[in-house]
Amino acid sequence: MTNKRWVAIGLSIIVLIVSLILPAISSVFMKDDAKEDNATHFFSSFFDQGQSETVIREGNMLERIAVLDIRGQISNQQISPFMSEGYNHNALLDQLEQIKTDTSVKAIIMRVNTPGGGVYESAELTDKIKEVKDQRSIPVYTVMENMAASGGYYISAQSEKIFATEETLTGSIGVIMQGFNVSGLLDKLGIEDMTIKSGDLKDLGSPTRENTTEEIAVLQEIVDGMYNRFIDEIAEGRNMPREDVLELADGRIYSGVQAQAVGLVDALGYFDTALAALEADYSLTDAQIFQYSGTSLTMFDQFFLSMRNIFPAQTSTPLDNLNTHDEAPAFKYLYRGL
Repeated sequence: MTNKRWVAIGLSIIVLIVSLILPAISSVFMKDDAKEDNATHFFSSFFDQGQSETVIREGNMLERIAVLDIRGQISNQQISPFMSEGYNHNALLDQLEQIKTDTSVKAIIMRVNTPGGGVYESAELTDKIKEVKDQRSIPVYTVMENMAASGGYYISAQSEKIFATEETLTGSIGVIMQGFNVSGLLDKLGIEDMTIKSGDLKDLGSPTRENTTEEIAVLQEIVDGMYNRFIDEIAEGRNMPREDVLELADGRIYSGVQAQAVGLVDALGYFDTALAALEADYSLTDAQIFQYSGTSLTMFDQFFLSMRNIFPAQTSTPLDNLNTHDEAPAFKYLYRGL
């Protein structure tokens, strides 16, 4: 074992010990009722999901605005417990679930900076946003930052108002599925594919041979179905005729200025502009503004995940890595340019 791993183990153990000792020390100086409350909070923190709130601006705690950050590629990849930045799919779903039952939250403003991502994850997050809106009857505003393309626009489309800057890149409305055909390389290396299958289409999309016309047609039909659902989401969310959306949905990206001109964005401005508009439109100028922080993992989850990162499984081989699920072709609402 390397010295770096021993250091990492030591740091992890120190963090765990400190988190155990500090609450115990503080409880010595508390009254009995406070001790009981502190003990309850202490033990529950090991099993409760790690969502907490950070107040951005003090205000009326009975009328609050929740800020949700959607940053990075939209996917449900496992995250490191030590990462504070990046997209966390489960954490966002948890935050929306909390808003659904928190009657003090009167509005949501989403800060979106993403090239899009998985079709499934984009749809799941959008459905959760719609669920919160329907059950709570609260407005959702979106402010686009550097990029809110493809799946980023998909999740933004259900907002009452969308703000972007002149420099924002958005649009890229459509579906993409990419893979590789390495049959030529395998031929040069003298490697022959051996596939035994129960049906002609069982290895649909295999990278070791040319895809047939029938296979391409099957994949195209799936892509078209996902594309049509994307169009429907925009038409519904933006209250636009479907034909108008189709004219914009050839996959191109738009600047914020262009997006506003064609009706994909309502106004130009940064977060402060969007927030001021939300406050004025819904009489929330005295509202407390907060955002969630933390992960969807419990303290125990985070500790054992960090241990697993330090001691990765040693049973995999380079050949195993070629066959992982993540490397398989996938359907995405994703902008891959630039």
